[in-house]
Amino acid sequence: MFYRVKVKDHIRVPPSMFNLTKKEAVLENIKTTYENFISKEIGFVVNVIDVGEIKEGVIVPGDGAGFYETEFELLAYKPEMNEIVYGKVRDITDFGAFMDIGGVEGMVHISQSMDDFVSFSKEKVLQGKKSGKSLKVGDRCRARIIAVSYKDLNNPKIGLTMRQEGLGKVDWLQEAPTPAPGDKE
Repeated sequence: MFYRVKVKDHIRVPPSMFNLTKKEAVLENIKTTYENFISKEIGFVVNVIDVGEIKEGVIVPGDGAGFYETEFELLAYKPEMNEIVYGKVRDITDFGAFMDIGGVEGMVHISQSMDDFVSFSKEKVLQGKKSGKSLKVGDRCRARIIAVSYKDLNNPKIGLTMRQEGLGKVDWLQEAPTPAPGDKE
């Protein structure tokens, strides 16, 4: 889920940026500090939306930089359990598929890729034995988040499944189900 997050922080502006306006210098340093920032509380920071109030700066002796107490707003993506996400398969390995779900990567374990016995080929394709369905790099998919771990903040893990009804490769979802004998159309 995407959120607008209000933050209050002291932003360091080095002397080399004193030629810029206060707002330009503070905004540039907020972007440097917060874009691509990851935390369990905020999630994945995507962008700086707006800079609000910037209080009077303080210069710290020995540093020479200005520190400005600033309020600003961030756009953040915080993956939530059971959230449905759309993504594109970025890579396939012998243990599953890695999906780009909008600047963040999630992993679909081979056992969660489809409701079938799945095999991996050297051409980086996951193939269903009975269904004949295949999953390859570049395929667009719909998945559900089943695990989120921030144990390593430099490499957070998002686990996905595509085995439930209404999930999987978009092409599979667009195929009309074959009516069972006796079903009315």
